[in-house]
Amino acid sequence: MPLFIQGRELGRIRSTEELFSKYPHLQEHARTFRSRPLVEVDPKCLLYVQQREFATTTPADEYVSVIGSDDATTCHLVVLRHTGSGAACLAHCDGSRTWSEVQLIVKAVASLRNVFKDGRFELHLVGGFNDDARTSHKLSLSILAFQKQEQDIHLETCCITDMNDMVENGIHKPVVYGIGVNVKTGEVFPASFPQKGPAEELRSARTFTGGQMADIYDSDHGLVKIDPCKWSPDMDIALWLSQSDDTILKCLSTSPMAEPPHFVQHIKSTIQFILAHPNSDSLFPGRQPQLYHRNQSGDWERLLRS
Repeated sequence: MPLFIQGRELGRIRSTEELFSKYPHLQEHARTFRSRPLVEVDPKCLLYVQQREFATTTPADEYVSVIGSDDATTCHLVVLRHTGSGAACLAHCDGSRTWSEVQLIVKAVASLRNVFKDGRFELHLVGGFNDDARTSHKLSLSILAFQKQEQDIHLETCCITDMNDMVENGIHKPVVYGIGVNVKTGEVFPASFPQKGPAEELRSARTFTGGQMADIYDSDHGLVKIDPCKWSPDMDIALWLSQSDDTILKCLSTSPMAEPPHFVQHIKSTIQFILAHPNSDSLFPGRQPQLYHRNQSGDWERLLRS
């Protein structure tokens, strides 16, 4: 089925410039969206999604009020929500396997519709900028694979690439790096996150070592679930810890001039975690996932198996 914009079927689009030219209201909506104040989300109501992760829940969730993600430069942040059930999914896509990732997102929201027959699927896209390599443009076009899904999907927010670009001291950067979706109301908003757990370093290590898109949340039981992942104990990565910040940015980022200030430290922390745990199997006794639940204080706490 097609992707709809204001009730009109989206035809073939060859560039983001063409998309915004054909649908000028998307430009106005994007300008309004990116001008909204940044909301710092309370960690006690947050489910944070890292790169190559997604999470889905409904308004009935007692443990999560906001799903959020940030640090997106060329990456795109995707929210798909069903207006009947209120089921919402947020994904952080980096272009690794976009076609299959789109299918996972749609399936995740559709699976939580239950008996709701009314309502529609609404899509919100945020991220990317006018980077020199046009990595953002390529991801923007590939992520419009939503128009090839079985369900009718309505594009509501499209603050991507051209419309998420700013120039600061002659350097192109994203305007919005992060978003949240309020799972109770469906509101999507620019956001930042002082905490990015649980198990931030482990999840970063999974992505750094080639892990693909992962569903991290069991909404039926309110559990963050980190499935077993594996990396080679012989990874030759220690040398990166002695490299300059400029070298790390140049070699390990798709957009070295646009990364947030903590990018290099994040990379180093991830490498240090991998070096401290060369045998990834030790992190998953019995090859069982790590599970986290929200305790009475509102923090994510690991559930240890007896």
